[in-house]
Amino acid sequence: MEKKVMAVLFGGQSSEHEVSCMSAANVIDCIDQDTYELVLIGITKEGHWVAVSSVDCIRDGSWRESKVDAAISPDATKKCVYLYKDKTVETKKLDIIFPVLHGLYGEDGTVQGLFELAQIPYVGCGVLASAVSMDKLYTKIIVDTLGIRQAKYVGVHRKEIKNMEAVIAKVESKLPYPVFVKPSCAGSSKGVNKAENRKQLEDALLEAAKHDRKILVEETIIGREIECAVLGGEEPKASGVGEILAAAEFYDYDAKYNNAESKTEVNPDLGEGVEEQVRDYAVRIFNAVDGNGLARVDFFLDKDGVVFNEINTLPGFTAISMYPMLWENKGIEKKELIQKIIDIAFTRKDD
Repeated sequence: MEKKVMAVLFGGQSSEHEVSCMSAANVIDCIDQDTYELVLIGITKEGHWVAVSSVDCIRDGSWRESKVDAAISPDATKKCVYLYKDKTVETKKLDIIFPVLHGLYGEDGTVQGLFELAQIPYVGCGVLASAVSMDKLYTKIIVDTLGIRQAKYVGVHRKEIKNMEAVIAKVESKLPYPVFVKPSCAGSSKGVNKAENRKQLEDALLEAAKHDRKILVEETIIGREIECAVLGGEEPKASGVGEILAAAEFYDYDAKYNNAESKTEVNPDLGEGVEEQVRDYAVRIFNAVDGNGLARVDFFLDKDGVVFNEINTLPGFTAISMYPMLWENKGIEKKELIQKIIDIAFTRKDD
């Protein structure tokens, strides 16, 4: 049987560039290369697309020195990637694209729009689901319609902080300290800070504004951090649940990727009926944003019950990533999981 050609995209211009590279190496190891011929495409932090010769080049970082430029054509009659080296151009037909990209310009609907124009099947959520799920503020607006409890919040635009006194007054009129301040469209907790007072709130707003023009200020929820994985197309299924045991006060970027004391636990004891509620909420939220393929939905569990936190439409596949762990606990090993995700992409294209 002739192999299908799959492009795997990784890296990208977001603050999660390094995490994407780690995820991509793990995903590539799990793809059946007897079935798929892989075209590896790395995107540098500057936005330069290059062809990459091997997964080893991803792991050691040498892929950034590639001399072969790559460009996926938006032409739906071509369905290809162009590979440029010196003065030669090679055209490679593509059957499917697996974007292992996190954050801006990879998880936010932008690159998904390119795939739609090219009419090439691709793994993960579509343009709408990717865009609204990446934007924490708009996700919360959608979840408000579901009657699912979430943290109270205030949205702030970067231009507003020119009048910092007015912004602080707006936040203080609606939320008590401490509050969390987040860039609306950043991931892996980049630019997220906790503010206990006015001075810290001002500093946190300025920091968040470096990452995005929209900022989300939320009430502090004191509780356990719970995650649930969703997989599927028309009839998505939820995994069991896992718990994050952060080594820091909250699960920021450093706690996720640089602190060995941060732990995860699958199937924690949450109390009667809580897991079922989390799983139900995860699927409802996934459907509400028009999800397809995969997502991880994050919650808090406080003294009053389950609180929605955020949805991640291209969860990581690093060694500490909860998404593959949760499905492994359900008996689906990583290689089988990756194949299921690929199969869903082809099914969506057929539909």
